[in-house]
Amino acid sequence: MPNIMLRKQDGIMTGYIAKKDLEAEVISLEFEEQDNWGGKLTLSNGSSFYFDPLTARPTLPITIRMRRA
Repeated sequence: MPNIMLRKQDGIMTGYIAKKDLEAEVISLEFEEQDNWGGKLTLSNGSSFYFDPLTARPTLPITIRMRRA
């Protein structure tokens, strides 16, 4: 289960996986509402990860431990 750092710069959300030294654009996020944020996350390189949705939209950057989907 990798730790992925999510950040938003110039309106584009990216995910960084330190173990692989990989940074890729977030293509999709299952839930993006103010009170339900998270779920399945897909990166531009085709990798998919899952984390339990948060009850509030977090302030970015944030590091989250995710499972491979």
